[in-house]
Amino acid sequence: MNLCVLVLGLSLVLTVCVARSPYQAVLQHSRIRGRLQGPNVCAMQQLKGTDKKYFTNCKQWYHRKICGKPTVITYECCPGYEKIPGEKGCPAALPLVNIYNTLGVVGASTTQMYSERAKLKEEIEGPGSFTFFAPSNKAWTALPTEILDALVSNVNIELLNALHYHMVNRRLTSEELKHGSSFASMYQDFPVHIQHYSNGIVTVNCARLIKPDQHATNGIVHVVDRVITAVSNTVQSLLDVEESLETLQTAMAAAGLTTMLENEGQYTVFAPTNEAFEKIPQETLNRILGDPVALRDMLNYHILKQIQCAESIVSGTPMETLQGTVLEVGCDGDQMTLNGKAIITKTDQLGTNGVIHFINELLIPDSAKVLLELAEGSSVATATRLFVEAGLTGHLTGSEALTLLAPLDDAFKGSLTMTPEMRKLMTNHVVKEQLSSKSLYHGQELETLGGLKLRVFVYRNNLCIENACIAAHDKTGRYGTMFTVDKVLSPPTGTVMDVLKADDRFSLLVGAIQTAGMTELLNQQGELTFFAPTNDAFNAMNKPELNRLMRNRQELAGVLRYHLGEGMLVSGGVGSHTRIKPLQGDKLELGVRNYTVYVNKVPVADADLMATNGVVHAVNSIIKPLPPKVDRDREQADGPAALLRPAASSLADAKRFKNDDLFQKVVRSRSSRTMNKSQ
Repeated sequence: MNLCVLVLGLSLVLTVCVARSPYQAVLQHSRIRGRLQGPNVCAMQQLKGTDKKYFTNCKQWYHRKICGKPTVITYECCPGYEKIPGEKGCPAALPLVNIYNTLGVVGASTTQMYSERAKLKEEIEGPGSFTFFAPSNKAWTALPTEILDALVSNVNIELLNALHYHMVNRRLTSEELKHGSSFASMYQDFPVHIQHYSNGIVTVNCARLIKPDQHATNGIVHVVDRVITAVSNTVQSLLDVEESLETLQTAMAAAGLTTMLENEGQYTVFAPTNEAFEKIPQETLNRILGDPVALRDMLNYHILKQIQCAESIVSGTPMETLQGTVLEVGCDGDQMTLNGKAIITKTDQLGTNGVIHFINELLIPDSAKVLLELAEGSSVATATRLFVEAGLTGHLTGSEALTLLAPLDDAFKGSLTMTPEMRKLMTNHVVKEQLSSKSLYHGQELETLGGLKLRVFVYRNNLCIENACIAAHDKTGRYGTMFTVDKVLSPPTGTVMDVLKADDRFSLLVGAIQTAGMTELLNQQGELTFFAPTNDAFNAMNKPELNRLMRNRQELAGVLRYHLGEGMLVSGGVGSHTRIKPLQGDKLELGVRNYTVYVNKVPVADADLMATNGVVHAVNSIIKPLPPKVDRDREQADGPAALLRPAASSLADAKRFKNDDLFQKVVRSRSSRTMNKSQ
C-alpha cells in the first residue's frame, strides 16, 4: 500500500515537473534561493556594472556568472507581490488593476505615457482581455532618435500602430508562450514571434521578457527590454537587400539555398559580410566557390536549425547546424560569440522565418577543407611543416582520397631536419584511402603512399595504428580524413629478432636467446609482445647466478618465455590492471602510472619498438612473477616499490628471505619442481 502511494506521489511530482515551462522552472529556483529573505522573494542575478537582471538557474547560481561576467545577487519581490512596511519579504499580493494602471507600477511608465498620447488609454482601461508586451522605460530611451521622433510626431497613426503591434487580443501567460509560436497582434494581425528557451528566457521578436506575468483585471503585461517592430519579410528577402552581404547572396544562389530561406521555417543565419569573404585567401575561396559540395557545406555551416536570438544566450552552448556539425554559440559580456570569438557585428535582424546575425569572419567547416587546411587548423603544427617540407603539398591539397596520420607536436623528439629518411617517414604517415576511425578493425592493414603496410590494433581503451594511437576525434575533410595521433609512427623494420640484433642494448639478450634455442620463434610469423631485458637487466643479476642461468638452457628458456606475451600489445593499449598471458607462466600484470607502463611492477624503459611479428618493450630488470594478491588495498598500488607479500608473512618471514641469494635458490627450487611436473 505504502509503495503504491509512493509511486503515485512520484508520478504526480513528475507530471508537475514535466508540465512546468522553462521560465516557471527558473522562477521557482529563484524563489527557493530567495526564501530566507521572506515570503515571495526572488533571487536575481545582476550583471556587475549594468542593470540587467536574470532569474537564476542552478548552474548560474553556483558559477555566479552570466556571459562570462561576474554577477551580484539581488533580491526583489516575485511577480505579482509587493512589500509591506515593517514586514519581512513581500507578503502582499499586488492589487489587480487595469492594464493602463499596471504599466505605471511595473517599470513601463513611458509606455503608459505614450499610450495616453496615442489615445490608447481608454482601450487598455476598458473591458477586454489583452496581452501587452510593454517596452521598459530604458527600451524607449535606447530607441534611435529619428525613429522615436517619427513615432511621437504622428501619435494617432504611427505611435498607435506601434503600440498595437505590442498587443494581442487575448490573455497569454508565460506558460502559453510556447517556443516557436506566433500570435496575431492588434496591428493588422501582423504576427509577433515567440521563443521560449530551455534556459527559461522568453523573447518576443527577440526582445527579452524581463518582467513576465504582471496580471491585470483586463489582461496581462509582460515588460520587454526593447521596442519591437512588425516583421513582414523572409530571411532571404532581408539578405537580398543588404549591400554588405552581396558576396553571400551570390554564394547562396550558386549553392541553390535561396528557396529554402524563402519558405517557412525557424532558421538562424550567421551572415558573413563582404569583408569576411575578403579575409579568405583567394585560392581557398575560389576552390570552395567552384565546388558545389564544399560551397553548400560551408553555407549550411552558417545556418542553425532553430531561431536563436542574442538575448537568449547566457553561456556557450553547442548548437547543430544544417551542415550536421555544431557551432558553439555563446557570449562575452554584451557581445555574442561564435566558437569563442566575438565576430558578430549586428544581431537580431528578424524575418518571418528566422533571424540573421551579421559576422565579420567566414566559417569554414572541416567538410569543406582539404587535408592541409585541416592540419593547419589543428594542434599539429610541427607535422604540418614537415609534410610540406617533405614535398607532400600536392597530395594534401588535391582531390585524392587519403587519410593523414598527424602526430601531436610533443610527439616529435630530436632533430627535425628534412633528410631522405625523414621524407620517407612523413610519406608513410599518409594512407592511400579516406578512412573513418569507426570503420577500422583489429588486424586491418593500411597501405601508405610510401608503399608500407601499417597494422591496426583495437584495444578496449584505445585504437592504434602501429605504435601511434588516435588522440582526437576524426577531422573529415572534402576528400580526406585526418587522424591526430599521439606518437610519430615507428614502422616495423624486421622481425623481433632483427629489432633486438640492431640495438646494442640487447646484445646479452640476443646471446641468451640463441643459447635457449629461441631464435626461430622470434623470427617466425606471429604476434608477440616481448618485454625485453636490456644488458643492464642482466648485469644487475648476481654474477654466479647469471652464469648458472646461462648454462641451464631449459631454465633460461623458461625465464625468457615468461617475458614473451601472446598477441600484440603496444603501450597505448595498456590500461589499469591489463593482463597478458606469457608463453610460460600464469600471467603478466600491466598498468600505467605517470605515463610509464609497468609490467609486474617493473617499469618499461623504452616502449613500442615495432617488429613485423610483434612489439618489443625494453625493461631494465628481469621480470619475476608477483606473489599472490590478497590485500586489496595493496593491490591498488602501482609501481616497482609496491611489492606485494602474502597476508601470512611476518617480520620473521621477511628476515628469513632478506638474503637475496637464498631467495633466488628458493625461487629456482620451486621453478624446477614445477617444470619437472609439467614434463
